[in-house]
Formats: sequence, structure tokens, C-alpha cells
Amino acid sequence: MTADDVLIRQVEREDLNECFLIEAACYTTDGATREKIGKRIDVFPEGFLVAELNGRVAGFINGGSTCKEDITDEAFKDMVGHDSSGANIVIFSLAIHPDFQKKGISVPLLKKYIELSKDLKKSKILLICKDDLIKYYGRFGFSYMAESNSEHGGFKWHEMGLLLNEDAGILSSAPC
Repeated sequence: MTADDVLIRQVEREDLNECFLIEAACYTTDGATREKIGKRIDVFPEGFLVAELNGRVAGFINGGSTCKEDITDEAFKDMVGHDSSGANIVIFSLAIHPDFQKKGISVPLLKKYIELSKDLKKSKILLICKDDLIKYYGRFGFSYMAESNSEHGGFKWHEMGLLLNEDAGILSSAPC
């Protein structure tokens, strides 16, 4: 089994339970609830991709869209303030089931999400991550922006961003 065997596709409502189980396994108590994941599927399915291997969901990536640059608002993860026409897409979760980790599945998943964001005419992709993932996202062109004000789960978070088009300007906190 390799990353080449993985099918990347848009989420379907039937994927909810598998996505929730993956989220719970990867993020434990810090992960989104089943209800939050369901809401993300219902409200912005075009911003939610799954990686499928042999008919099984092996991982997923999801987010919301906004004009805001402040991505520390926890309510946004509940899709409060989501704006499908917003210039920015914010990644909420990139999660690979523990059985499939270290097999390169996150690479095509994140690459496809970047392509999808461009197809959706977004200007930037924004995210927050822990220390150990700064270099990982950097490999895909994400730039370090700042230490985040988020206190989610009691961890130290870092804001990163990826410009998707030349009209996006610089990675800053200016409104879109």
C-alpha cells in the first residue's frame, strides 16, 4: 500500500462516522466532536476531502472559508462566521488514521487541498499548528506568520499561511 493507491475525493455524508473516529484517534480530547464534523460536511463539503484506500477512509482534511485573518476564533471551527465566498480558507484538521500514518497519505491529500483552494478562487490558506509541524507545512510552501493567540487544548500554536495567487498580497492581518 502506497500513497499512489489512495483516492482523494470530496467527502460524503456517509463518511461522517469514519472521519469522527479518525479525528478522535489523532486529536484525542482536542478533536472536533461528531456534531462539529457533521456540520463541516453539511455546510462546506467542497472544503472537505477524504483519502480513501481500499474502500476505507484513511484520512481527511477540512476547513472553512472566511474574509477574516484571525483564525484563533474557536467558534469558527463550528462554522460560525463561515462565508463560502471568503477570500481565505482555513484548515481545521488534517488527520490520517493511525493504521495509515507514515505511508505518505497526507502528501497527496494536502496537495489536492491546495489545488482545490485555488479552484475555489481563494487567496490564501491559513492554519495553526504545533511546533513539530512547522517544517512539514513549510515543505508545501506555507510561511510562518506568528505565534498564535490560540490556547486550544493548552498547547502552543503557530500561525502559517500559503498565498495562492499574486493578488493576495502579503501574509498579513489586513482584512480581505
